[in-house]
Order: sequence, then structure tokens, then C-alpha cells
Amino acid sequence: MKGLTNKRVVITGGASGIGAATVERFLEEGARVAVIDRDEAGGRALRKRHPNLAGVINADVADAAAVDRAFQELDGLLGGVDVAINNAGISLRHDFMDITPAEWRKVMSVDLDGVFYVAQQSARRMLAGTGGVIINMGSTSGMNGYPRYADYNAAKAGVIELTRTMALELAPTIRVIAVCPGYVWTAMQEAEYTPKMRAAVDAKLPLRRHATTSEIAALFAFLASDEAPYITGHPVIIDGGEIAGGLASR
Repeated sequence: MKGLTNKRVVITGGASGIGAATVERFLEEGARVAVIDRDEAGGRALRKRHPNLAGVINADVADAAAVDRAFQELDGLLGGVDVAINNAGISLRHDFMDITPAEWRKVMSVDLDGVFYVAQQSARRMLAGTGGVIINMGSTSGMNGYPRYADYNAAKAGVIELTRTMALELAPTIRVIAVCPGYVWTAMQEAEYTPKMRAAVDAKLPLRRHATTSEIAALFAFLASDEAPYITGHPVIIDGGEIAGGLASR
């Protein structure tokens, strides 16, 4: 991609899954990459795999004070931020009537509050510099109802609307985009799915398969690059056609 060499990139939740694939892709593009993740062991393993990382900062994005401290540390590592990938997130599978207030707050605090905290810290630095790109992790779950994920769905819908608002307020200095994946095959899903469960989901998708983490990482790289200078303010869907036909395609 054009324009990613030596870009200062921060990726949250970069120790595993989509985040780890995104770290690898941006390093391949020649970017300077730092990671914020609360998984210390995963962070150490990531650093071992990629010794050219600028740094791995242990912090929970749901904690505003921790995010503030992380960005102060990031200032020393990178001296600013050109690209922020707001990837960290969690989900809990349970029926709407069974969600406890603590569970609701846990999901919201990571998936929505954390996106806000990281985006605001990133935007402050971009506005003080020469601009940048903020890419928030949305989901098709924020655009369609999915049973047993009411809290996650609500958080992702909030991320999409936050993205739109940020794009309006921060333009033209900063571009802001939400990437909205459908089903992505990660180690977490592999641990939870039986082969029969995976096959049942794949059969419902027009492309008949889950996305790979590297495909999501490639979209992040494109949107952050100089090849996407006119894209801002919208959710970009990458779902193998999952929601193209509404109810009929599910």
C-alpha cells in the first residue's frame, strides 16, 4: 500500500486474533507499530515473534486513566500517532433476559467506551500534528439483530454512530472509518466451534466460508493508506455477502 512506510501505528488488542494479523501486516508495510493490550503473556509472545515492534504496552482500554498513561508511554515510543486501529473487543454469548448489569457494563466498557478513549487520545495527537486515520472495529452485529449478543450488538452499533460523528467533526484533518466484519475464523472461534457448527455457518454465507484474520488486516492496511484518501465517515463491510440479502441470506 502507498504511504504506510514509517507511519506511526497503534493497534489495540494486538496480541491475538485479528489484532495480531494486523500487526504483522503493518510491519510488512514498513510501518512503526506499537500495541496496547491487557494480555501480558500474549504481548510477550507477540514481541518475541516480532522483535521489530516499537513496543507493547500493557493496558486495559476500558480504563480511561490506563489509556491516558498508555498514550503517554506511546509518545516516548513513537513520538505521535498517524494511524490508530481500535481493535480491542470482547463478547459474551447469553440470552437478553440473562444479561446481568455487570456483564452489560463489561462488554460496553471494552467495546464502546474503550473505542472512545483510544480514539480521543489518538485524535488529540493527530490534530496537533499533520492529521491521520482512525479505524474503529465495528461489526455486522452493529447493523443487524443477532440473538444472544444484545450487549455486543448495541456496543457495535454505538461504534458505527461514533465513527460517523467523529468523521464529521475531525474532517478534513483526520479520516475516521469503521470496519465491520461478519464471521471471522479466529483461534477463539476455533476453540468454541465444532466442525458441524462451522459448517452450518459457512453454508449460510454466500462465499461459503469465514473470513481469515489476514483478510481483515489487509482491509485495515488499505483504509489507512494513501490509496483510500476519500474514504471516511462510513462503515466498511467485509462479510462474504452475509447481510446482502437480509433475512433470505441468513
